Amino acid sequence: MKLNISDRKKKNIKWFYKIVLVIIGLMIVIFNDTFGKLEGFVEFIVFYFIIVFITISYWLFKQIKSIIRLKNEKAKTELMHLKSQVNPHFFFNILNNLYGLVDKDSKKAQKLILKLSDMMRYSIYEGDKDTVLLSEEITYLQNYIELHKMRYHKVIDVQLHIETNDNDYKIMPLLFIILLENSFKHGVENLRENAFVRISLIAQNNEVKFEIENNFDASEDNSEAGIGLKNLKRRLELAYPKKHYFEVSKIDSIYKAKLNIKL
Repeated sequence: MKLNISDRKKKNIKWFYKIVLVIIGLMIVIFNDTFGKLEGFVEFIVFYFIIVFITISYWLFKQIKSIIRLKNEKAKTELMHLKSQVNPHFFFNILNNLYGLVDKDSKKAQKLILKLSDMMRYSIYEGDKDTVLLSEEITYLQNYIELHKMRYHKVIDVQLHIETNDNDYKIMPLLFIILLENSFKHGVENLRENAFVRISLIAQNNEVKFEIENNFDASEDNSEAGIGLKNLKRRLELAYPKKHYFEVSKIDSIYKAKLNIKL
């Protein structure tokens, strides 16, 4: 059976202890025969145990430090993988819309391309960073909303409430966009009329509170959590352990999501 890195380290620790115990036993026997009841034997044993204790402690410290480093690297790798899953279906849908607009409304298609280009640039370059300014995330959300308003041929009631203090907080990129995407994908997309999306983002006292709600067609409701929400929950666990609160709820035909993050 193939051992992983953690198993190997545990096995090495066990063998290390066994070797140290054997050496201690041999040293006691040898020096007991040599010195017998000579003065200084007890002091020597005490000194020897202190040296052994320091050696073992240093070795264990190095092992624990190595394990922590490996866990951190694993967490970073997982976060990078999760980030890479954000937004691909959105860009795919927009490109499909562009294809249909090129001949029908070239000017509108050009505006869509420029707006989409800005969003892709942010997603690729800023989305790869550990943190970004909250103001940049807000601009990204605003661009997303504008893009959707341009591509739909129906009236959409989108309300965006922003309330921040003078601090421009730093936050992990592309967190809120998943919830905004879901509101359009599962709400606006399937409703012929009276579709609405209401967003509130409040940042103060080193805390960001994001709330979003939308109506949806209850007859087409799919209660199974999508990969986007699972992705978001995992990213929050890795980036903000015990520093976030996240919940979603459905009442009648209204979907709500709340996300609070302490910075």
